[in-house]
Amino acid sequence: MTAVDQTLRATKTSCPYCGVGCGVLATPDGNGGAAISGDPAHPANFGRLCSKGSALGETLGLENRLLYPMIRCSKGSMERIAWSDALDHVAHRLKHIIARDGPGAVAFYLSGQLLTEDYYVANKLMKGFVGSANVDTNSRLCMASSVAGHRRAFGADTVPGCYEDLDEADLMVLVGSNAAWCHPVLFQRMIANRERRGGRIVVIDPRRTDTAEEADLFLGVRPGTDTALFAGLLVHLAGTDALDRDYIDNHTAGFDEALTRGRSIAGSAAATALATGLSEADVAAFFQMFAATERTVTLYSQGVNQSAQGTDKVNAILNCHLATGRIGKKGASPFSLTGQPNAMGGREVGGLANQLAAHMGFTPPDIDRVRRFWKAPRIATHEGLKAVQMFEAIGRGEIKALWVMGTNPAVSLPDADSARAALKKLELFVVSENVLGNDTVDVGVHVLLPAQAWGEKSGTVTNSERRISRQRAFLNPPGETRPDWWIVSEVARRLGFGNAFDFHSPAQIFREHAALSAFENNGSRDFDIGALQSLSDDAFDRLAPVQWPHRLGDTEPQQRFFAEGGFFGNDGKARFVAPEVPALRTETTAARPLRLNTGRIRDQWHTMTRTGVSPRLGQHLPEPFVEVHPEDAARHGLVDGDFARITTDYGQCTLKVVVTARQQRGMLFAPIHWSEATASAARVGALVAPLTDPFSGQPENKATPASIAPYDYVFRGFALSRTPLRLPGHAWWARVAVTGGFGYLIADKADLAGWSAWLRSAVKSELAEYSDFGGGVYRAASFAAGRIDVCLFLGPAGDAGDWNVAKEMFATGVLGDNERKTLLSGKSMDGVANAGPVVCACFGVGRNAICDAVATGATSAAEIGTRLKAGTNCGSCIPELKRLIAQRSSRNPHRKPWRRPTDLPGYGSLSGA
Repeated sequence: MTAVDQTLRATKTSCPYCGVGCGVLATPDGNGGAAISGDPAHPANFGRLCSKGSALGETLGLENRLLYPMIRCSKGSMERIAWSDALDHVAHRLKHIIARDGPGAVAFYLSGQLLTEDYYVANKLMKGFVGSANVDTNSRLCMASSVAGHRRAFGADTVPGCYEDLDEADLMVLVGSNAAWCHPVLFQRMIANRERRGGRIVVIDPRRTDTAEEADLFLGVRPGTDTALFAGLLVHLAGTDALDRDYIDNHTAGFDEALTRGRSIAGSAAATALATGLSEADVAAFFQMFAATERTVTLYSQGVNQSAQGTDKVNAILNCHLATGRIGKKGASPFSLTGQPNAMGGREVGGLANQLAAHMGFTPPDIDRVRRFWKAPRIATHEGLKAVQMFEAIGRGEIKALWVMGTNPAVSLPDADSARAALKKLELFVVSENVLGNDTVDVGVHVLLPAQAWGEKSGTVTNSERRISRQRAFLNPPGETRPDWWIVSEVARRLGFGNAFDFHSPAQIFREHAALSAFENNGSRDFDIGALQSLSDDAFDRLAPVQWPHRLGDTEPQQRFFAEGGFFGNDGKARFVAPEVPALRTETTAARPLRLNTGRIRDQWHTMTRTGVSPRLGQHLPEPFVEVHPEDAARHGLVDGDFARITTDYGQCTLKVVVTARQQRGMLFAPIHWSEATASAARVGALVAPLTDPFSGQPENKATPASIAPYDYVFRGFALSRTPLRLPGHAWWARVAVTGGFGYLIADKADLAGWSAWLRSAVKSELAEYSDFGGGVYRAASFAAGRIDVCLFLGPAGDAGDWNVAKEMFATGVLGDNERKTLLSGKSMDGVANAGPVVCACFGVGRNAICDAVATGATSAAEIGTRLKAGTNCGSCIPELKRLIAQRSSRNPHRKPWRRPTDLPGYGSLSGA
C-alpha cells in the first residue's frame, strides 16, 4: 500500500457522520493529527460543518485503536496473530460451517460507516458466492422504512429531490426530525431560506425539540399518529380542489383506494385532530398552508422511520406529494433525511437483506442479470434475514457464524440484552473494527480484524441527495490496519473465489460497481452511474462530488426525478398506498404507564466510539438522561436533577432526570449513545421492544411501554484521571472526555470511607485528602510532576465541588501549594474562570460567558455570535442561545409569545456534578 504523504496540505474528503455528506478539508499536522475545516467548494455544505464535524481533529488519536489481528486463545484471552493466520482461520471456519449447515448458517452485519467499495465486496461475496442473502446493516435501524416506502410508491428506492430544493421551497415540513441537532448544516440552510425569501417551517413531532423552536407552526402529535395526520391532509386536498388531477391521471395508480382509506382514518380536520391529539385550529392551519403552497418540501427522518408503522407513515407523506404533483420539481418534493454517512451507498450496492445489488431485487430477471455479471456460481435466490430477525436466528442457533463490520449491535439493537446473549452462542464470531474494545467486541468475539479508520481509508460515500463524494486518506494507516474491502477479498480468495475478488484498489471496485449499475439498464432502473465505469485511477482520485443517475452518454447528472412521471414500476406509474389504520402495537398498562422514545443528542454520534474521545463534544450534555413532563414527574415523585430508574419488559436503566414541558405527557425521552463502556446503567437499547415494521423490518424505537421511579443517591461527585479508571461496582457513573484525560460523573449510596479505600488502592502515589465523613464530604487528589494525576470529589448533591473549575485546573498544568489547597477546598479559584457547561461546542463557549454577554447588552443570537463566535459555525446552539436571552429578558423579540415553549428548565442540571 502506498503511504500517504503527510505534508501540510489540505486533503479534500467527506465527513464520517450523518447523511448530509459534508465536504471536509483535512490538513495533517505531521504528528498523526489534522486540522479540520469545511470545504467551501462542496455543494452539500459550502464550507459549513456541525459541532461533530468541527471536532474531528480531536478524534484521530490511537488510544483504544485495534492495530493488529487478534484471536481468542484457549484460555479465553485475546492474542495477537499474523494476518495470514487470522484470514486462514476465518475462511476455514466459514467453509466448515457452510459445508455442514448450508449458506443460511452464516451472516454478515454491516454498517453505514463503511465505504461503498467495502459494502460492494462484502455483499458480492455473500449473495453471489456464498449463496446467502443474510447480509444486513445497521441502516436497517434508521432508513429501512424510507426504502420500503419509496419502493412501494416509486418502484425503486429513489430520493426525488435535492438540497437545492431547501433554498427554493416556500414551505418546509419536518416530520419526526430534530434537524437542528441531527442535520444542522441542512437546517441552517432552511433558516437561511426563511430569512432570505420568507420560507415557512412546520415541525411535526411529539417532542418540542430545538428544531420546533424555530417553527412557524409546531404540531405536537401523539406518538404513532403521523399516518393519520397525512391521511387527513390527503382528504383535505381532495375536498378543496388542491389536487393535480392531470398528474394523478397520467402518472399514478391507486388514488381512489388511498383516498377512501384516508377518509376512514381521518375524514375531516376535526377527525384528524381527534386522532392526533392536536387542536383542530392547528390541523386546519397546517392543511391550508400545505394546500396553498406549491413549493413544499416534506423532510422526514427517524421519528417516521423508526416505527412499527414506519413504511405506512412514509407512504402517507408520499401520497400527498403525488396527489399534488409536488415531486421532482424545484422547491417541491418529499425528502428522506439519511441518518448515516453512507446509508445511501449501502443501499446502492444491495447492503440490505431484501436487496440484491445496484437497486435490483430478488426477481428472476434481476437474479439472472446479477448472476451473469458477477459470474456468480451460487447466487442467492431469495431475501435474507433482516437485522432483528438475524439476531433472533442467532439466538435460536440457526445462524452459526456472524461477521460484524464497523458497528456495535450489542448497544444499538432493540432488546439489546437478548442480542448480547445471542452473540455468545456463535461458533464463529468475527468483528472488523478500528477500536480495541466496545460492547460488541467485549461480548466474546473470536477473531478481531483491524480495519482502517476515517482519515486512513479511501473510497466513496453517497449522501441524502444521491451525491457521491470521495472519502480520501490523509493519514498513514497505523499498525497493520487494512481496508475492509481488502479483508473481505482476502477471505474470498481463501474460500476459492480469487478470480472474482482480485481487487487491488478502491478505484477498481468502484468501476465494477458502476458497470453493474449500467448493465442491461437502458433507463429501466433508477441507479445508474455508467458514465463513471471507465474512470482511471487518477480520475477516481480526482473525482468531484457527483449526483446519480449519471448514465453513459449524459452530459450532466440528473438532479431530480419524477416531475414528468417516469416511475420504475412495470407500467411506469407511481402507486398510491392505502395505509393501515394507525395503531401502536403495544399498549401501556398500570405497570408500564408511559411510553419511551429514544433518539440522538446534538454533539454525540451512535455509541460514542469516535465522538466520545473529544473533550469539546462531551461538555454540552455529559450525562445520560431522561426527559419527563412536569405532570408525570410529580405523579411519579421525580425531581429535576435527581435520578430515576426506567424499566420496560426488556431491561432497566438509571438516568438523570430532566423535567421539561418540551416532553409530552405520558412520554419519556432518552438518548441512545451511552454504552457499557461509557456509563454504568445507560444502555437504552436494552429497553426497546423488538417490534418491527412488517414491510421494512425496521424496529419501533419510539414507543416502548415503560415505568419510571425515583432512584436516590446520597452522594454526587466526579473524578478526573490521566488514565481510565475502573470505578467501584456499586457506583453510578458516566465517563466524559476531558482535556488531558478522563472525567467521570458519579453518584452513589455507599460509605465514603469505602471510596477513600478504593482510591488508595487505585492510586500509587501519595494522596492529598480532605474528609468530613460526618458531613458527607470527601475530596482527594494525587499529583505527578506538579500536575493533577487523579482527583476525586464526593459530597451531598450540589456540594461536591465545582466540576468545571476542577476540569480547568486539571487541564492547566503545574499547580502550586496554594492552588492545591484551593482545589481541595472545593471552591472556585482566583484566575480560573468558570465558563460553565459548554453551549457552543464548535468554539467551546460556556453558558456563563453567554449569560455575561446577555447581561451586558447582547439581545440576539447574532450579537452573541459577534462577541463570542457562539452560533456562527453550524448554528445548532442558536435555539439555546435564544432561550438564554429569553430567560433574562421580559420578552423575546425573536419569537411570537404563543409559539415560545412555556418551560425550558432542566438542561443546566445535565452539565455539572
